[in-house]
Amino acid sequence: MADSDISRGEVLLNEYERVKDEQKARIGFRDNLLYATLGSMALTVTGAVTGSRAQVLLLLPVAALVLGWTYLVNDEKISAIGRYVREVLGPRLASVTGADDLFGWESAHRDDRRRRSRKWLQLGVDLLTFCGTSAAAILGFWIHGPVNVALVLVSVLELAAVGVLAWQIVVYADLRR
Repeated sequence: MADSDISRGEVLLNEYERVKDEQKARIGFRDNLLYATLGSMALTVTGAVTGSRAQVLLLLPVAALVLGWTYLVNDEKISAIGRYVREVLGPRLASVTGADDLFGWESAHRDDRRRRSRKWLQLGVDLLTFCGTSAAAILGFWIHGPVNVALVLVSVLELAAVGVLAWQIVVYADLRR
């Protein structure tokens, strides 16, 4: 192996370390978004119930939409980093080193026979967390809220936005093997 191959290999390994660091940071941030979402939901529902103000429920979809979209974007970037390591970085490093099957874990964990069922369950959790609770809050407002044209219009717009988020969550669910 030539010196230029060694330095190229070192550069590629350094890139691998950096993208994995970014992936780890994004995983931690994404997972904390679930706690933030649950906390904001609890505060919103508590505010609506204790103040007997059903219109406060319309804050829940806004929070869930912002946090859900942020969750989705981070989740997609986490997957994109894994894809990049499997499909681009690994083969480039293998061509320099002559080694086979570099970064095997990047592919091996996707071959788990229960992966498909876990991905379907995760899809259900994501839809329930970010979209189901939002739809329930809107329904709660429609049942118990004041009849106010502006707030009803806001709730309809929120429901449409929740539908778009649900569609995007399904599109990015990565249910294939």
